[in-house]
Amino acid sequence: MIQLLFFVIFAEGVMAFFLLVKIGPLRELVIRNLDQVKMGKGPATVKTIAGTMFVILLSNLMNIVKIQNKGAKLGTMSPMDQVLWRSHLLEASLIGFTLFLGFLIDRVHHFLQKLINFRSNAGSSKDELANLKNEIISLKKKEEKSSEEIKQLSEGLKKMKLESEEKDKIIETAEAHVASLQKQAADLLLEYDRLLEDNQNLQAQTLRH
Repeated sequence: MIQLLFFVIFAEGVMAFFLLVKIGPLRELVIRNLDQVKMGKGPATVKTIAGTMFVILLSNLMNIVKIQNKGAKLGTMSPMDQVLWRSHLLEASLIGFTLFLGFLIDRVHHFLQKLINFRSNAGSSKDELANLKNEIISLKKKEEKSSEEIKQLSEGLKKMKLESEEKDKIIETAEAHVASLQKQAADLLLEYDRLLEDNQNLQAQTLRH
């Protein structure tokens, strides 16, 4: 049991070292393996193992307390009790350190996953920000183009308005000229009628003589 605990502590120590110190692709390999362990029935199995080790730890602690109480009653511990006490103490220490390393590895893995997700989100946010900047530049170009078109349209409308005002003036002048011609024509008709009447009067006087 003690040799197995030493092996587990060594494996956990190596794993924790690779998680804390990035050496080539080893950190990613350890993270992928931990991800696989935490998938499916892995968490339940790990919790079961941890619970069993915690029960063994409590049992060792109780045995240590019993041996100490027995030695206190007798005034001294026998060589066998001393060996058992040291064995239980070493096993309890190894189990406690194993559980502590396991908890440490779990927390480091959790925070590394959060860091990886944060970096990936930050990368996607940078891409989105770049896309937004490109869209803003494109919108500004479209806005400048639209303002130029509006400016050209306004200039064209002003030109058309001026042409329309000039045409209106020409039409007014023409209407005034037509009205003047109509008045002259009416005056000429009246003058023609007057001359015609005078002519008729002269003819009548001539016939009388």
